[in-house]
Amino acid sequence: MSGANKALVYARQQGNQLVERHAGLVRRIAHHLLARLPDSVLLDDLIQSGMVGLLEATRNFDASKGASFETFAGIRIRGAMLDEIRRGDWVPRSVHKNSREVAAAINTVQRREGRNATDREVADELGVSMEVYNAMLLDTSNGKILEMDEFETGIDGKVELSQHVGNPFEDMAKQRFQQALSQHIKTLPEREALVLSLYYDEELNLKDIGQILEVSESRVSQIHSQAMHRLRAKLQVWQG
Repeated sequence: MSGANKALVYARQQGNQLVERHAGLVRRIAHHLLARLPDSVLLDDLIQSGMVGLLEATRNFDASKGASFETFAGIRIRGAMLDEIRRGDWVPRSVHKNSREVAAAINTVQRREGRNATDREVADELGVSMEVYNAMLLDTSNGKILEMDEFETGIDGKVELSQHVGNPFEDMAKQRFQQALSQHIKTLPEREALVLSLYYDEELNLKDIGQILEVSESRVSQIHSQAMHRLRAKLQVWQG
């Protein structure tokens, strides 16, 4: 019996109708994440961890906070899946290294020029050809899936309700960070902002986005990766 089925059996035993009713949400989020992850990440593992997140959501949901259960559960489900991915440590060190170098190059160019860096400028700053730079973007694209989900904000600037009650100073800092993120998203090149919006807000897969933009799926992945690196460079002051 799969992990998802075990969780459903447990939910039925506990009389948890919310879990049964939102099991489809777990599968939808799992498939959306899986589209950007290596083959070593298994769908059933994501679903199992997502069901755990859904169970936790049913126990912690407070309707008086203002968010719908589906919104609250979606955050908990996605968070549980991301935790499972992090525990797997599937991203090679070379990917982390390339990612840091790309973000640093983008930051250097943008500080020097006072505007968004072009692909060519970043490649020149790295001292590599456009072909190598695009390969670096493609190589690091899988690692970028974690970052936007950790931001917990929509592309259109609407901050998600996490229903988290903690240190008021931490909450204020988090709110200011999310506001800064929303503002920086608006300054991205039009195509990069569109890819992020279609992927995170509209929840389209890379193939569908490629058809809309009339480019290949790998090119969409490169655009997505560059957008995330650009955001990291813009938000460097928040990273300590």
